[in-house]
Amino acid sequence: MMNESKASEGSVVYVVDDDDGVRRALDLLLRSVGLRVETFGSPDEFLQSPHSAGPSCLILDVRLRGKSGMAFHQEIVNSGMLIPVVFMTGHGDIEMGVKAMKAGALDFLAKPFKDQDMLDAVAQALAQDSGRLAAEAALTGLRASYECLSPREKEVMGFVLSGLLNKQIASAMNLSEITVKVHRAQVMRKMNARSMPDLVRKAESLGIKPCIPDGRH
Repeated sequence: MMNESKASEGSVVYVVDDDDGVRRALDLLLRSVGLRVETFGSPDEFLQSPHSAGPSCLILDVRLRGKSGMAFHQEIVNSGMLIPVVFMTGHGDIEMGVKAMKAGALDFLAKPFKDQDMLDAVAQALAQDSGRLAAEAALTGLRASYECLSPREKEVMGFVLSGLLNKQIASAMNLSEITVKVHRAQVMRKMNARSMPDLVRKAESLGIKPCIPDGRH
């Protein structure tokens, strides 16, 4: 699996094609709109290169010497590498395009393609990857917020998620209603929850389930 280095946080477009002319043409096209580009003549070269921690996408030729782009894409999917893929081929047909899209490819362009079609596909791929990275960062921050809760606050949160009133939670936890109210306020503050629906959404993102008074989940 590719070595994920944080040496570069910017957007980058990777191109894997065994045709040197195609690589040069794509390099010029993508750089003409200010994109950073890295080109490779084979899947192995791509895998051995450090991967930007920022948004990225892969332009992949379907027909490569030694290993087909379709097979390599499946390896990427199986390895858990999350990168949007735009396929291109000089021998494209509807069946191959459908197969690529079913395998998770973002787009499929037949050579010769229009420059704008490639630029549009790359823009969509980078936007998708940027959104994924933002969502992952948000979830990481949310987990950190949850871990800042004390064990009692986590317990109170579980009861709050079940819709219980402070009085009911106090009875279930053998605490005073005032104490529960304080813990509840701390939960909302530490989780940066604007409202109960917001807290519920955040809990669902973390996979936290409501608790009921008898302790069943």
